[in-house]
Amino acid sequence: MATGRTAPYDVLDDRFRTEKCAAGDLQLETLHVGSRWAEGPLYIPAWRQLIWSDIPNDRMLRWDEATGAVSVFRSPAGHPNGNTLDRAGRLITCEQGNRRVTRTEYDGSLTVLADRYQGKRLNSPNDAAVKSDGSIWFSDPDFGITSDYEGVRGESEIGAKNVYRIDPVTGEVRLVADCFDAPNGLVFSADESELYVSDTGAGVIRVFDVRDDGTLSEGKVFADAGARKEARFDNIRFDDRGHLWVAAMNDGVHCYAQDGTLLGRILVPNTVANIRFGGPRRNRLFIAGNDTLYSLVMGVTAPAAAL
Repeated sequence: MATGRTAPYDVLDDRFRTEKCAAGDLQLETLHVGSRWAEGPLYIPAWRQLIWSDIPNDRMLRWDEATGAVSVFRSPAGHPNGNTLDRAGRLITCEQGNRRVTRTEYDGSLTVLADRYQGKRLNSPNDAAVKSDGSIWFSDPDFGITSDYEGVRGESEIGAKNVYRIDPVTGEVRLVADCFDAPNGLVFSADESELYVSDTGAGVIRVFDVRDDGTLSEGKVFADAGARKEARFDNIRFDDRGHLWVAAMNDGVHCYAQDGTLLGRILVPNTVANIRFGGPRRNRLFIAGNDTLYSLVMGVTAPAAAL
């Protein structure tokens, strides 16, 4: 709920109000309680359903928009984390426990898209983004191999935590960015000229220029958690006005202007791991907070390709 306020918005810059970021519902709606650790919400327009990952319980859940019913979508599911859709509407899932990225085909079967880099097993793929050329970009921290809680405890064969690109034609897995403490959420700018990546361990969001050949620049810091001790950056999403919305763990949901200014926050009573826009008008923000799935109908809208 609004934690003692008339609305769940904390305005830090007047643009948060004037640009309609603080418009919409005056309280969070609770859609489901009962996950052990919820992440990876993904709205699927054709189904009018939202799926999300319940990582420690090794399952994916499904919320039906028309009825409000919640059911199990897949179990076991490889301790899944991030989910997205490819350009053909197929489900892409980062499976931490199985240390791979998979695609769910139209008949429900699974195709493994990536499980190794240069012959070595991936750590635990976390989040993925699909570019308009069909390439799939994903982060690979070690959250799923450090214990048996979010995956299966094991050693890192690669010895680093990187971001990779899967070629849409050859299937080649190529390293595109390294030197992370713990790469997590990633998203392309509207024109795909930039890739934003949150680094949970370092407490920063980095932005990279995307070259025509699919490589990246060295990158720079876009946002820093800095003095906000409760903030740790997880996944990130854009709205169609260019605001970057960030799941900031114990500091709610952050909203950043294109110049990197923190404009305001959505206050959430639980730890916020992941967010995603959805709904028929793309203006409903789904929030995975600890054991709870929330939503908030907002005054901003996501680009169609961002679902």
